[in-house]
Amino acid sequence: MPPSYRRSFISIVAVLALGAPVVAAPTALASKTAKASHLGDRTLRAGASGADVRELQQALGQAGFKVKTDGKFGTGTLRAVKRFQRASRLEPSGTVGTKTVKALRRALRGSSANANGGFSDDPEQDGAHHSLGDRIPVKKGMSGHDIRVLQDFLTRAGYKVGIDGEFGSTTEKAVKKFETAQSRPVDGVMDAGDIDALRTLAGQDDPGAGTQPTQLAPGDVAQIGPDGLAIAPASAPDPVKAIIAAGNQIASKPYKYGGGHGKWNDSGYDCSGSVSFALHGAGLLDSPLPSGDFESWGDSGPGQWVTVYAKASHAYMVVAGIRFDTSGRTKNNTRWQADMRSSSGYVARHPAGL
Repeated sequence: MPPSYRRSFISIVAVLALGAPVVAAPTALASKTAKASHLGDRTLRAGASGADVRELQQALGQAGFKVKTDGKFGTGTLRAVKRFQRASRLEPSGTVGTKTVKALRRALRGSSANANGGFSDDPEQDGAHHSLGDRIPVKKGMSGHDIRVLQDFLTRAGYKVGIDGEFGSTTEKAVKKFETAQSRPVDGVMDAGDIDALRTLAGQDDPGAGTQPTQLAPGDVAQIGPDGLAIAPASAPDPVKAIIAAGNQIASKPYKYGGGHGKWNDSGYDCSGSVSFALHGAGLLDSPLPSGDFESWGDSGPGQWVTVYAKASHAYMVVAGIRFDTSGRTKNNTRWQADMRSSSGYVARHPAGL
Protein backbone atom coordinates (compact mmCIF):
# COMPACT_ATOMS: atom_id res chain seq x y z
CA MET A 1 0.00 0.00 0.00
CA PRO A 2 1.47 3.40 -0.97
CA PRO A 3 2.48 5.62 2.01
CA SER A 4 -0.23 8.24 1.26
CA TYR A 5 -3.00 5.60 1.24
CA ARG A 6 -1.56 4.04 4.42
CA ARG A 7 -1.72 7.43 6.23
CA SER A 8 -5.35 8.01 5.16
CA PHE A 9 -6.36 4.52 6.27
CA ILE A 10 -4.72 5.00 9.67
CA SER A 11 -6.49 8.38 10.13
CA ILE A 12 -9.89 6.86 9.43
CA VAL A 13 -9.26 4.00 11.87
CA ALA A 14 -8.21 6.52 14.52
CA VAL A 15 -11.34 8.59 14.09
CA LEU A 16 -13.55 5.52 14.40
CA ALA A 17 -11.64 4.35 17.47
CA LEU A 18 -12.15 7.70 19.20
CA GLY A 19 -15.93 7.51 18.61
CA ALA A 20 -16.11 10.75 16.62
CA PRO A 21 -19.44 11.25 14.87
CA VAL A 22 -19.59 10.41 11.21
CA VAL A 23 -21.74 12.77 9.14
CA ALA A 24 -24.02 10.76 6.88
CA ALA A 25 -25.11 11.85 3.45
CA PRO A 26 -28.38 13.81 3.33
CA THR A 27 -31.37 11.48 3.48
CA ALA A 28 -34.38 11.62 1.20
CA LEU A 29 -36.47 12.84 4.16
CA ALA A 30 -34.09 15.70 4.88
CA SER A 31 -34.08 16.64 1.22
CA LYS A 32 -37.87 16.59 1.13
CA THR A 33 -38.07 18.75 4.26
CA ALA A 34 -35.71 21.27 2.71
CA LYS A 35 -37.92 21.54 -0.34
CA ALA A 36 -41.14 21.89 1.66
CA SER A 37 -40.85 25.67 1.74
CA HIS A 38 -43.60 26.81 -0.63
CA LEU A 39 -47.22 27.46 0.21
CA GLY A 40 -49.16 24.23 -0.29
CA ASP A 41 -46.25 21.88 0.44
CA ARG A 42 -47.64 21.17 3.91
CA THR A 43 -50.65 21.92 6.08
CA LEU A 44 -50.15 25.12 8.07
CA ARG A 45 -51.50 25.76 11.55
CA ALA A 46 -50.97 28.32 14.30
CA GLY A 47 -47.40 28.05 15.55
CA ALA A 48 -45.88 27.13 12.18
CA SER A 49 -43.08 29.20 10.70
CA GLY A 50 -41.10 29.31 7.50
CA ALA A 51 -41.02 30.61 3.96
CA ASP A 52 -44.40 29.05 3.16
CA VAL A 53 -45.99 30.95 6.06
CA ARG A 54 -44.49 34.14 4.62
CA GLU A 55 -46.06 33.29 1.24
CA LEU A 56 -49.39 32.77 2.98
CA GLN A 57 -49.12 36.13 4.70
CA GLN A 58 -48.26 37.86 1.43
CA ALA A 59 -51.27 36.26 -0.29
CA LEU A 60 -53.56 37.27 2.57
CA GLY A 61 -52.24 40.81 2.24
CA GLN A 62 -53.10 40.82 -1.47
CA ALA A 63 -56.59 39.60 -0.55
CA GLY A 64 -57.08 42.64 1.68
CA PHE A 65 -56.07 41.50 5.16
CA LYS A 66 -53.53 43.39 7.25
CA VAL A 67 -51.05 40.78 8.46
CA LYS A 68 -47.42 41.01 9.47
CA THR A 69 -45.19 39.30 6.90
CA ASP A 70 -42.74 37.70 9.30
CA GLY A 71 -43.04 34.00 8.44
CA LYS A 72 -44.61 33.19 11.81
CA PHE A 73 -48.16 31.83 12.01
CA GLY A 74 -49.38 33.84 14.99
CA THR A 75 -52.76 35.10 16.18
CA GLY A 76 -52.91 37.84 13.54
CA THR A 77 -52.37 35.37 10.71
CA LEU A 78 -54.83 32.92 12.27
CA ARG A 79 -57.49 35.63 12.43
CA ALA A 80 -56.90 36.59 8.79
CA VAL A 81 -57.05 32.95 7.63
CA LYS A 82 -60.40 32.41 9.36
CA ARG A 83 -61.82 35.59 7.81
CA PHE A 84 -60.68 34.53 4.36
CA GLN A 85 -62.21 31.09 4.86
CA ARG A 86 -65.53 32.66 5.83
CA ALA A 87 -65.39 34.99 2.81
CA SER A 88 -64.78 31.97 0.56
CA ARG A 89 -67.48 29.82 2.20
CA LEU A 90 -64.97 27.38 3.71
CA GLU A 91 -65.02 25.96 7.23
CA PRO A 92 -63.32 28.71 9.33
CA SER A 93 -60.94 26.28 10.99
CA GLY A 94 -57.84 28.45 10.78
CA THR A 95 -55.95 25.50 9.32
CA VAL A 96 -54.49 26.08 5.86
CA GLY A 97 -54.85 22.89 3.89
CA THR A 98 -55.25 22.10 0.20
CA LYS A 99 -58.77 23.58 -0.09
CA THR A 100 -57.78 26.90 1.48
CA VAL A 101 -54.63 27.22 -0.62
CA LYS A 102 -56.55 26.49 -3.82
CA ALA A 103 -59.30 28.93 -2.89
CA LEU A 104 -56.77 31.65 -2.08
CA ARG A 105 -54.85 31.20 -5.32
CA ARG A 106 -58.05 30.99 -7.37
CA ALA A 107 -59.48 34.10 -5.75
CA LEU A 108 -56.35 36.15 -6.34
CA ARG A 109 -56.09 35.24 -9.99
CA GLY A 110 -59.77 35.99 -10.56
CA SER A 111 -60.85 32.57 -11.80
CA SER A 112 -63.33 29.87 -10.86
CA ALA A 113 -63.68 26.13 -11.21
CA ASN A 114 -64.61 25.01 -14.70
CA ALA A 115 -66.70 22.04 -15.75
CA ASN A 116 -63.68 19.75 -15.88
CA GLY A 117 -62.67 20.49 -12.31
CA GLY A 118 -59.76 22.67 -13.37
CA PHE A 119 -59.53 26.43 -13.42
CA SER A 120 -59.92 29.08 -16.07
CA ASP A 121 -58.15 32.43 -15.98
CA ASP A 122 -60.89 34.01 -18.09
CA PRO A 123 -63.46 35.58 -15.74
CA GLU A 124 -65.93 36.04 -18.59
CA GLN A 125 -65.80 32.31 -19.42
CA ASP A 126 -66.83 31.29 -15.92
CA GLY A 127 -68.64 34.45 -14.81
CA ALA A 128 -72.12 32.93 -14.74
CA HIS A 129 -71.08 30.42 -12.07
CA HIS A 130 -69.04 32.63 -9.73
CA SER A 131 -69.97 32.65 -6.07
CA LEU A 132 -69.07 35.74 -4.07
CA GLY A 133 -65.50 35.15 -2.87
CA ASP A 134 -64.45 32.94 -5.81
CA ARG A 135 -62.52 35.86 -7.27
CA ILE A 136 -60.91 38.62 -5.27
CA PRO A 137 -61.01 41.57 -5.53
CA VAL A 138 -64.43 42.29 -7.02
CA LYS A 139 -64.57 45.74 -8.59
CA LYS A 140 -66.21 48.07 -11.08
CA GLY A 141 -66.47 46.71 -14.62
CA MET A 142 -66.87 43.07 -13.57
CA SER A 143 -70.02 41.04 -14.20
CA GLY A 144 -71.37 37.62 -13.32
CA HIS A 145 -73.35 35.72 -10.74
CA ASP A 146 -71.01 36.74 -7.93
CA ILE A 147 -71.86 40.38 -8.67
CA ARG A 148 -75.57 39.57 -8.34
CA VAL A 149 -74.81 37.93 -4.99
CA LEU A 150 -72.85 41.03 -3.94
CA GLN A 151 -75.77 43.28 -4.93
CA ASP A 152 -78.24 41.05 -3.10
CA PHE A 153 -76.11 41.10 0.08
CA LEU A 154 -75.73 44.89 -0.14
CA THR A 155 -79.51 45.24 -0.42
CA ARG A 156 -80.05 42.96 2.58
CA ALA A 157 -77.55 45.07 4.53
CA GLY A 158 -79.52 48.24 3.75
CA TYR A 159 -77.67 49.52 0.66
CA LYS A 160 -80.26 49.12 -2.08
CA VAL A 161 -78.92 48.49 -5.57
CA GLY A 162 -80.34 46.89 -8.69
CA ILE A 163 -79.54 43.19 -8.93
CA ASP A 164 -78.39 42.93 -12.53
CA GLY A 165 -74.98 41.25 -12.21
CA GLU A 166 -73.13 44.33 -13.47
CA PHE A 167 -70.68 46.13 -11.17
CA GLY A 168 -71.41 49.68 -12.29
CA SER A 169 -71.29 53.13 -10.70
CA THR A 170 -74.37 52.53 -8.53
CA THR A 171 -72.92 49.34 -7.05
CA GLU A 172 -69.58 51.07 -6.53
CA LYS A 173 -71.29 53.89 -4.59
CA ALA A 174 -73.13 51.34 -2.44
CA VAL A 175 -69.85 49.52 -1.74
CA LYS A 176 -68.20 52.80 -0.68
CA LYS A 177 -71.10 53.58 1.67
CA PHE A 178 -70.78 50.09 3.15
CA GLU A 179 -66.99 50.48 3.57
CA THR A 180 -67.45 53.87 5.23
CA ALA A 181 -70.04 52.52 7.67
CA GLN A 182 -67.81 49.55 8.50
CA SER A 183 -64.67 51.72 8.97
CA ARG A 184 -62.96 49.86 6.14
CA PRO A 185 -60.65 51.39 3.51
CA VAL A 186 -62.99 53.27 1.18
CA ASP A 187 -62.00 52.35 -2.38
CA GLY A 188 -65.17 50.85 -3.86
CA VAL A 189 -63.37 47.53 -4.31
CA MET A 190 -64.52 44.40 -2.49
CA ASP A 191 -61.53 42.51 -1.09
CA ALA A 192 -61.81 39.41 1.09
CA GLY A 193 -62.03 41.48 4.26
CA ASP A 194 -64.94 43.47 2.82
CA ILE A 195 -66.68 40.27 1.69
CA ASP A 196 -66.37 38.69 5.12
CA ALA A 197 -67.76 41.83 6.77
CA LEU A 198 -70.63 42.02 4.28
CA ARG A 199 -71.56 38.35 4.70
CA THR A 200 -71.76 38.90 8.46
CA LEU A 201 -73.78 42.12 8.11
CA ALA A 202 -76.16 40.51 5.61
CA GLY A 203 -76.82 37.68 8.05
CA GLN A 204 -74.97 34.91 6.23
CA ASP A 205 -73.44 33.61 9.48
CA ASP A 206 -76.86 33.36 11.16
CA PRO A 207 -78.67 30.06 10.47
CA GLY A 208 -82.05 31.72 10.71
CA ALA A 209 -81.20 34.86 8.78
CA GLY A 210 -82.62 35.82 5.43
CA THR A 211 -86.12 35.21 4.21
CA GLN A 212 -85.47 34.54 0.55
CA PRO A 213 -82.58 33.08 -1.45
CA THR A 214 -80.30 35.22 -3.57
CA GLN A 215 -82.21 36.75 -6.46
CA LEU A 216 -81.32 35.30 -9.84
CA ALA A 217 -81.27 36.91 -13.26
CA PRO A 218 -84.24 36.00 -15.52
CA GLY A 219 -82.07 33.57 -17.50
CA ASP A 220 -81.04 31.77 -14.32
CA VAL A 221 -84.59 31.03 -13.13
CA ALA A 222 -86.11 27.60 -13.77
CA GLN A 223 -89.43 27.37 -15.63
CA ILE A 224 -92.44 25.16 -14.95
CA GLY A 225 -93.92 23.47 -17.99
CA PRO A 226 -97.63 22.74 -18.60
CA ASP A 227 -97.01 19.19 -17.37
CA GLY A 228 -95.97 20.51 -13.95
CA LEU A 229 -92.32 19.55 -14.44
CA ALA A 230 -89.48 22.02 -13.92
CA ILE A 231 -87.14 23.04 -16.73
CA ALA A 232 -83.65 23.81 -15.46
CA PRO A 233 -81.91 26.93 -16.78
CA ALA A 234 -78.90 26.23 -19.00
CA SER A 235 -76.70 28.37 -16.74
CA ALA A 236 -77.41 26.30 -13.61
CA PRO A 237 -74.56 24.21 -12.16
CA ASP A 238 -74.86 20.45 -12.76
CA PRO A 239 -75.92 19.63 -9.16
CA VAL A 240 -78.85 22.04 -9.52
CA LYS A 241 -79.91 20.38 -12.75
CA ALA A 242 -79.70 17.00 -11.02
CA ILE A 243 -81.89 18.23 -8.13
CA ILE A 244 -84.51 19.42 -10.63
CA ALA A 245 -84.38 16.15 -12.57
CA ALA A 246 -84.89 14.15 -9.38
CA GLY A 247 -87.67 16.46 -8.23
CA ASN A 248 -89.44 15.93 -11.55
CA GLN A 249 -89.57 12.19 -10.87
CA ILE A 250 -91.89 12.71 -7.89
CA ALA A 251 -93.40 16.11 -8.74
CA SER A 252 -96.93 14.72 -9.04
CA LYS A 253 -96.65 11.83 -6.61
CA PRO A 254 -99.28 11.93 -3.82
CA TYR A 255 -98.53 13.21 -0.35
CA LYS A 256 -97.91 10.33 2.03
CA TYR A 257 -97.02 10.82 5.67
CA GLY A 258 -93.63 9.20 6.26
CA GLY A 259 -93.28 8.60 2.52
CA GLY A 260 -89.71 8.50 1.24
CA HIS A 261 -88.20 7.77 4.65
CA GLY A 262 -88.38 3.98 4.67
CA LYS A 263 -87.19 3.66 1.08
CA TRP A 264 -86.22 6.01 -1.73
CA ASN A 265 -88.72 4.66 -4.26
CA ASP A 266 -92.08 5.03 -2.54
CA SER A 267 -95.72 5.38 -3.57
CA GLY A 268 -95.85 8.87 -2.07
CA TYR A 269 -93.68 11.37 -0.22
CA ASP A 270 -94.14 13.76 2.67
CA CYS A 271 -92.52 17.20 2.79
CA SER A 272 -89.08 16.24 4.08
CA GLY A 273 -89.15 12.97 2.13
CA SER A 274 -89.67 15.00 -1.06
CA VAL A 275 -86.78 17.36 -0.31
CA SER A 276 -84.58 14.42 0.67
CA PHE A 277 -85.36 12.58 -2.59
CA ALA A 278 -84.45 15.58 -4.75
CA LEU A 279 -81.18 16.22 -2.89
CA HIS A 280 -80.32 12.53 -3.00
CA GLY A 281 -80.72 12.62 -6.77
CA ALA A 282 -77.86 15.10 -6.93
CA GLY A 283 -75.67 13.06 -4.57
CA LEU A 284 -76.06 15.63 -1.78
CA LEU A 285 -77.79 13.36 0.74
CA ASP A 286 -77.10 9.74 1.58
CA SER A 287 -80.23 9.02 3.67
CA PRO A 288 -83.60 10.79 4.15
CA LEU A 289 -83.89 13.42 6.88
CA PRO A 290 -86.96 14.50 8.87
CA SER A 291 -87.89 18.19 8.69
CA GLY A 292 -86.26 19.13 11.99
CA ASP A 293 -82.90 17.65 10.99
CA PHE A 294 -82.72 19.96 7.98
CA GLU A 295 -82.41 22.87 10.43
CA SER A 296 -78.75 21.92 10.93
CA TRP A 297 -78.04 20.40 7.52
CA GLY A 298 -75.64 21.98 5.01
CA ASP A 299 -74.41 25.56 5.38
CA SER A 300 -76.23 28.37 7.15
CA GLY A 301 -78.40 30.96 5.45
CA PRO A 302 -80.00 31.14 2.00
CA GLY A 303 -78.03 29.71 -0.91
CA GLN A 304 -77.40 31.21 -4.32
CA TRP A 305 -79.12 28.41 -6.25
CA VAL A 306 -80.67 26.15 -3.61
CA THR A 307 -82.22 26.99 -0.24
CA VAL A 308 -83.90 24.52 2.12
CA TYR A 309 -86.36 26.06 4.59
CA ALA A 310 -86.99 23.90 7.62
CA LYS A 311 -88.68 23.76 10.99
CA ALA A 312 -89.86 20.83 13.12
CA SER A 313 -93.21 20.53 11.34
CA HIS A 314 -92.36 21.25 7.70
CA ALA A 315 -89.59 21.57 5.10
CA TYR A 316 -89.55 22.86 1.55
CA MET A 317 -86.95 24.02 -0.94
CA VAL A 318 -86.34 26.79 -3.47
CA VAL A 319 -84.30 25.66 -6.47
CA ALA A 320 -83.19 28.08 -9.21
CA GLY A 321 -85.92 30.52 -8.22
CA ILE A 322 -88.92 28.14 -8.00
CA ARG A 323 -90.41 26.39 -4.98
CA PHE A 324 -90.42 22.61 -4.42
CA ASP A 325 -93.05 22.03 -1.75
CA THR A 326 -95.81 19.56 -0.84
CA SER A 327 -97.82 22.42 0.62
CA GLY A 328 -99.94 23.99 -2.12
CA ARG A 329 -99.49 21.17 -4.61
CA THR A 330 -103.23 20.46 -4.64
CA LYS A 331 -103.64 23.62 -6.70
CA ASN A 332 -101.65 22.45 -9.72
CA ASN A 333 -100.93 18.83 -8.77
CA THR A 334 -97.19 19.44 -8.77
CA ARG A 335 -94.61 20.11 -6.10
CA TRP A 336 -93.02 22.74 -8.37
CA GLN A 337 -94.56 26.16 -7.78
CA ALA A 338 -93.57 29.59 -9.12
CA ASP A 339 -94.98 31.57 -6.21
CA MET A 340 -93.07 31.98 -2.97
CA ARG A 341 -94.38 31.66 0.58
CA SER A 342 -93.43 33.33 3.85
CA SER A 343 -90.33 31.78 5.41
CA SER A 344 -91.03 33.29 8.82
CA GLY A 345 -90.26 30.74 11.52
CA TYR A 346 -88.09 28.62 9.22
CA VAL A 347 -84.33 28.06 9.33
CA ALA A 348 -82.65 28.66 5.98
CA ARG A 349 -79.88 26.23 4.94
CA HIS A 350 -78.16 25.46 1.66
CA PRO A 351 -75.76 22.92 0.12
CA ALA A 352 -72.15 24.10 0.25
CA GLY A 353 -71.24 26.08 -2.85
CA LEU A 354 -74.82 26.33 -4.09
